[in-house]
Amino acid sequence: MRGQDDRSEGLFCYVRLEQRIPSDHPLRAIRALVDQALGSLNKRFDALYSSMGRPSIPPEMLLRATLLQAFFSVRSERMLMEQISYNLLFRWFVGLPMDAEVWHPTVFTHNRDRLLEADVAHEFLAALLVLPQVKKLLSSEHFSVDGTLIDARASIKSFRPKDGSGEPPGPGRNSERNFHKEKRSNETHASTTDPDARLYRKADGRESRLCFMGHVMMENRNGLVVDAALTHATGTAEREAALAMLDRRTSRHRITLGGDKAYDVTAFVKDLRQRNVTPHIAINGSVSKRGVVRRTAMDCRTVRHMGYGISQICRKRIEEVFGWVKAQAGLTKFKVRGCAKTSAVFLFAVAAYNLVRIPKLVAPTTA
Repeated sequence: MRGQDDRSEGLFCYVRLEQRIPSDHPLRAIRALVDQALGSLNKRFDALYSSMGRPSIPPEMLLRATLLQAFFSVRSERMLMEQISYNLLFRWFVGLPMDAEVWHPTVFTHNRDRLLEADVAHEFLAALLVLPQVKKLLSSEHFSVDGTLIDARASIKSFRPKDGSGEPPGPGRNSERNFHKEKRSNETHASTTDPDARLYRKADGRESRLCFMGHVMMENRNGLVVDAALTHATGTAEREAALAMLDRRTSRHRITLGGDKAYDVTAFVKDLRQRNVTPHIAINGSVSKRGVVRRTAMDCRTVRHMGYGISQICRKRIEEVFGWVKAQAGLTKFKVRGCAKTSAVFLFAVAAYNLVRIPKLVAPTTA
């Protein structure tokens, strides 16, 4: 029997939002982890907000919405607010009731940026990693580090001399500009759009671009990120960020650290050994036409060990983090400016990567 296309609406609805979400939906396990991590940050949130004035958007809702933007590749805050307005799954994850008004995109952006300026991204990632069900998944002995370039929200034409010259010719502020035979460097030039961005070239023969450099430390057991940072793009940023992340570790027992050929530097290997870290760095060696082999900072005693070969295999999984952050979370190019905000966005994208993988790792252990 054919059903009737009855379009009349009832005056009241008695369906709970919780009933609309399937019990086996993947976001349920992620929501439970997020709520536990945010619950441990209550005192931190209390210190960030004043006890006077109008109530702002709850920080827990702001952070859940930011994670949703990374999970579902939502490209703008305006589209995110639109999705939360009519998508019941988004409303449930954020914690917004069915009959509540969705925030204006500008209001949401201002409240979120104010929260991102505070250093809560590192604390959220740390709170997630200390959860009991997550802590047992992490290795405490074997780690890997690597870095990647992320384009800044700035045009190459905004990279102008610091003395004020080099304005583009008219008409208009965005007219054509010829850079032929013009020498540009970070010492003499800066971006007028994002002064924190740096002009950097990944390798010989590659184009120079305004970008930041994201760094990740991964544990080798399950490939989860245990620390992350975002810095200016320089030739030494990867090694400096790796040492900074090592210094933030609370435990001081001997560990191993894997890395690619960019870390094969004598001074860096020496710094690792002073920190009680065994370097498992890929050898940056090549044979010239005269048969001379480039001298590596790695010694034969470390390279011939079986653990060195295992670290070289495991460290390549760190590329999965960068691939997910850029393809899924949409960080091929930043949508915000300034080192503080870009750093927070990068850290939350890395935390979102952990949140996607943790439920899959916890399920087999609890079965």
